[in-house]
Amino acid sequence: MKKKITNSQSKKLNKFTPLKFIIIYILFMCLFLFLIGLDSVKRIIDINGIYTKMIVYLTVLALKPFHVVQSANGSIINLKGISLDVKFGCNGLEAFLIYTVAILSFPAKKIKKIIGILLGFVIIQLLNIIRIALLGLSGIYLKSYFQYFHIYIAQGIMIAFVLLLFFIWLQYATKK
Repeated sequence: MKKKITNSQSKKLNKFTPLKFIIIYILFMCLFLFLIGLDSVKRIIDINGIYTKMIVYLTVLALKPFHVVQSANGSIINLKGISLDVKFGCNGLEAFLIYTVAILSFPAKKIKKIIGILLGFVIIQLLNIIRIALLGLSGIYLKSYFQYFHIYIAQGIMIAFVLLLFFIWLQYATKK
């Protein structure tokens, strides 16, 4: 049974333009990056710091079966032969913000936005933890290729995956 689109939904989609999406996207992204980087906000709650510690902890758990973890402290994971410093851009928060802001900028039902953001958070972080763990292993076993994996392959995969995840959400959000 096909569900009909309501007049209010139809009007929202008819008023939607790529330019409007881009403007809203840029404004939301500036707002979120400003809030994350603002020192007065950091003194109350350091979102990036908390997020990084969570990712480091989960990555260490993912790497434990390989017996390569020597220690972890703050944003640093010390492995046999390499140390990883998980900073903003590597911790997955930036990828999650890019994805979330795209969802918030698109006209869709609130419940579909909430579902997309929550599921996207889990999926993006799982991928990011796997990405960091694989980068750590490549730093140990394929040290001469580590920079290539880190800069070109891992970042490219993350960007492509977030874009793909947004396209999948668009299919879900615009389903009649």
